[in-house]
Amino acid sequence: MSNEPQLPSGQKSLIAEFRDFIVHEKIWWMTPIVVVLLAMVAFILFAEASPVLPFIYAL
Repeated sequence: MSNEPQLPSGQKSLIAEFRDFIVHEKIWWMTPIVVVLLAMVAFILFAEASPVLPFIYAL
């Protein structure tokens, strides 16, 4: 039994599609890039009132 949500007509979620793409195409080098980008997005979304936020633009 899968933990993924059931989508109509056998469609996969975007995350499942991306995971399958990485596994089947063997492009594991892409994983750290995606993780860093997601971490930066999370930091920007959750740290809106942070005094550190202006320094992100220097990155």
